[in-house]
Amino acid sequence: MTRSTWLRFALALSLLANLGVLGAAGWRAWQASEAESSSGFAGLVRHLGLDQAQQRRWQEAETGFLDQFRAASREIHARRDRLIDAIFAPTPDAQAIESERAAIARLQDAQQKLVIEQLLRERELLDARQRERLRNLLLQQPIGSSGVEELHEHD
Repeated sequence: MTRSTWLRFALALSLLANLGVLGAAGWRAWQASEAESSSGFAGLVRHLGLDQAQQRRWQEAETGFLDQFRAASREIHARRDRLIDAIFAPTPDAQAIESERAAIARLQDAQQKLVIEQLLRERELLDARQRERLRNLLLQQPIGSSGVEELHEHD
């Protein structure tokens, strides 16, 4: 396996490993911001049956989380663009490629930890029935292929 093939494989693997958590968190954030969606899903607050006190604490916890999650997503996207530019530069610089890959991995790891911390905070706000409903909802979220994988599957 050549170095460039290995780097592409490592990038795809890194993206796939984080896709599930990021997809679920992004979907959850989108659902929470929509009171009623066209699909009929009423949003997490309604789906979980939160009372007024829970709703207030949920929204307080969520505000900071969503700001941090969105900022991290923007940084990951910017690093991804730089990585792609480095890979397709007239003369690829292996050190620059590795530096961007490592930065993306660190950012994705931090974002995964952020999601886990948020889910643990949310868990504490919920009763057993609500925790089970959230657990089941998260388990139902699809885990798809990465954009890189999809591009190569349709040759």
